Amino acid sequence: MSTKEWIYQDNELFGLYQEITFDKDNDNPAVIEITNPIDFKIIYESNAEGKFFGRLDAEIPADVFDKIAIAWCKKRKLQGALGGPVGLELGGPNCDWD
Repeated sequence: MSTKEWIYQDNELFGLYQEITFDKDNDNPAVIEITNPIDFKIIYESNAEGKFFGRLDAEIPADVFDKIAIAWCKKRKLQGALGGPVGLELGGPNCDWD
């Protein structure tokens, strides 16, 4: 059994979530959901061995992606990995100011 845990949503057009399962530790990947994308491409290519692989390119406004990235870093408590001190710094998960 699983459920979506929303980490960030922007007017229900852009969002970031994880599928949370109740039967194991949560190492599930992050999913970026884009509703009605303005520009996107799905590309299928083959490598030298003739094996096909695909790629999805989707445009996300930079300011929205910034918010998604910050929400992910807070969720995963990665602010220390970004070169700053860990604690109540602005942008940290324990900071009272957003």
